[in-house]
Amino acid sequence: MGIADTSVAVQSRARTWTRLHQHLGAAPGPLTYDMVSRAAADHLGESDDLDWKKDLPQPPRNGQWNEFAKDISAMANTRGGLLIYGVADNHEITGIDWEKADLRQYAQWVRNHVHPYLPDLVMYPLTGGATTLLVVDVPASEMAPHLVHGRSDKDKEQQAFTVPYRDRDHTAWMAEHQIERAYRDRFTRTDRAEEALRRHSDFLTRTITAHAAKPSAWLVAVACPTRPHPSGAPPLSRDEADCLLRSVGDRRDHQPIRPNRGAMSGMGATLIIPSPGLRRWVASTMASEHDRNTMIELHHDGTVTLATDLSWRHTPLWHDGMTEERISEVLGPSWQHNTVERRSLAEEDVSEGLPVPQRLVTATCADFMAIVQETQRRLRLDSTQQITATIYASNGPEALEPRTADFDGGRESTPPYTRRPHHIQPVHTLLPPIADDEETARVSEELSTDLMSQFGL
Repeated sequence: MGIADTSVAVQSRARTWTRLHQHLGAAPGPLTYDMVSRAAADHLGESDDLDWKKDLPQPPRNGQWNEFAKDISAMANTRGGLLIYGVADNHEITGIDWEKADLRQYAQWVRNHVHPYLPDLVMYPLTGGATTLLVVDVPASEMAPHLVHGRSDKDKEQQAFTVPYRDRDHTAWMAEHQIERAYRDRFTRTDRAEEALRRHSDFLTRTITAHAAKPSAWLVAVACPTRPHPSGAPPLSRDEADCLLRSVGDRRDHQPIRPNRGAMSGMGATLIIPSPGLRRWVASTMASEHDRNTMIELHHDGTVTLATDLSWRHTPLWHDGMTEERISEVLGPSWQHNTVERRSLAEEDVSEGLPVPQRLVTATCADFMAIVQETQRRLRLDSTQQITATIYASNGPEALEPRTADFDGGRESTPPYTRRPHHIQPVHTLLPPIADDEETARVSEELSTDLMSQFGL
């Protein structure tokens, strides 16, 4: 594989917001040779997240520590950063001999000497004319502290662990109290991520409880990036947020066959236009009497939230004298292709509990994951999305009644073998950075399956 092929194939997994982006005032995106050249020309100094290196990593000699493993661990233990090989201390770009760069060996050193292992380390070349640089992108690790395993020159037979970290422009070693704090910080990070999910979910459920005029069942979903979109990076503008939501709607409506309408169906061209919120954009039909109540929030830090009324019953629009053009505007062009759905609009279902249609849950999970995926792409988020979803009764504990078209000949009804729970346990999953359509569809199916399996389906 050539240099260009290696760079394209690997760099897609690298971070898109770094010290160099911040210094140059660049938007989030792939790091380029020109950006490194401009930063070096500006004499951008080393810091806790940037280390210039003239020579390629060397193997340990005379029983010394593995210097490469130490530098990687130190970056990961601080806040992540870049090691750029081929730039001297005086910021002169000297380049490296790519034929001598052994990325497999470098990765092996990390596997052997850094504990716990760093799976998200990315190494790739950047070329400018005849000059090549090696970039090592070290993520801010959720599993820090990372220990370096090795032996010293004095006691070659004595194996030891130490914990390096970056102190401004150099590497230092953690004292005992710093190591203890690093472990506490690891557990705190986990708690903080879970707390963010709970906080957003609680806000949505409080909003639903205050808004719902009658008992109803709601699907509530939240996706939070493990590393939020940097506060210094530009958030989505109103036009960008509008374009994002429209692109998801267009992608959905142009599918030739769709089993059911999800949360975004019926929001309409005017209702979907996002309005400002607290560091977020909000698209909502919560004030509409004729549409399924739905609220979608695109937070500036990359968080996406959704709440939609699952138990809202359709009123046949043609009973109100609406034309097919207006119906198509409200429901999307795919409504004409789904005769089963049109029949369900005209049939009034009577439920003992709050109806939860399986097809609607599946379609809404697909809508939600499509929004999360588009947000990842447009903000170039380079971290995993933590996702939680549940089904919530607005008026306190009330029986939730599943409806499925797999029983009774395709018409939605409640099979006698299903359960009618009063509470649905929240389900959790993860979406990898810059997920493709196949992975996003898998996560969507996982969410809907985990929710509906609690009804015995």
